[in-house]
Amino acid sequence: MENLEKQINFLIEIDKLKNIERKTKIISGSRLENDAEHSWHLAMMAIILHKESNHDIDLYKVIKMLLVHDLVEIDAGDTFAYDTNGQIDKYERENLAAKRLFGLLPVEQGNELMELWIEFENKETNEAKFAASLDRLQPLIHNHLNQGDTWKKYNITSDQVINRNREISNGSESLWEFAKQIIDRSIDQGILSR
Repeated sequence: MENLEKQINFLIEIDKLKNIERKTKIISGSRLENDAEHSWHLAMMAIILHKESNHDIDLYKVIKMLLVHDLVEIDAGDTFAYDTNGQIDKYERENLAAKRLFGLLPVEQGNELMELWIEFENKETNEAKFAASLDRLQPLIHNHLNQGDTWKKYNITSDQVINRNREISNGSESLWEFAKQIIDRSIDQGILSR
């Protein structure tokens, strides 16, 4: 019963992810996306797009990684992708959060989630590279379909978008080619400045 109580308490705690707003709006509305929606969307993207990976991958591991990767933002908050100051101590803040959150679980499960989170952050395995590709592609699609809302609001340029998203190619060359088309169309439509 002790392990079950820890697991239930963890599940209750991570419900807070629904309250962490991102800077990107949902595609079909005017409100900001939350981290739980983002993680769910990425997991679905992995299921649908896994054949686009540069390498054979363990899809179940990718899905787990995508569902775990932003849980730390419950404590650390969502650091905007283009916030250079926020990026400075992001890993330290998120690492502390990971230790607290995953420490709520029975040790074996907590260690597994911590390892998945670290693997995602390091982006060295094929699974982590592909998961990171999806994590970059999803907000790019959202911004394009929302007429560049976030890009315009924060004066983000095409160079910033290209530099941030070129690592998509590490996990999927075909998704990077698709992303470049989105960037080019966004520039052509005047929703992303040069």
